[in-house]
Amino acid sequence: MTKTLTRIAATALVATLIPLPAFAQQMDHSSHANHQMHAMDASADDVAGAEETLKAYRTALEARDAQAMRALFTEDSAIFENGKAEGSFANYMEHHLGPELDAIVSFTFTDPTLTVTRMGHMAHAYETYGYRIELTDGRVIERDGVATSVLAHDADGWRIVQYHSSSRAPRN
Repeated sequence: MTKTLTRIAATALVATLIPLPAFAQQMDHSSHANHQMHAMDASADDVAGAEETLKAYRTALEARDAQAMRALFTEDSAIFENGKAEGSFANYMEHHLGPELDAIVSFTFTDPTLTVTRMGHMAHAYETYGYRIELTDGRVIERDGVATSVLAHDADGWRIVQYHSSSRAPRN
């Protein structure tokens, strides 16, 4: 009887010393694998909505449509432009971009490129482009620009959480 109790106790002790990952590795997870991989693949490949949001921002800039631009950013967004933290998009619009829009006659992007990578409900992107701005006082500004963005997806779709752009005069 004591030998049997000792064996049971020893077996129980050994079982508690085996790490849980060892049990998990031996379990059959095949029913989960396809579902998880399918969801991850679809998430990684589906970037069209995030791309459309960034293209819509370019289109709204060209149209000088402040309302359309505002709808593309989260309330707590962060904007960085040419080495300056501009705050939220609402702040950027009120104190920087908004006043500039009134002085612009024409805003045109040229040769835009866009690369978006999705990571679940988030995406990050980088863009290159040229742009030409004609002002009401007759001046013309031509620049080469780059931008990086972080976007989030929720029930309302894709919106920009963080946007960082910079530009310089074109170099030949």
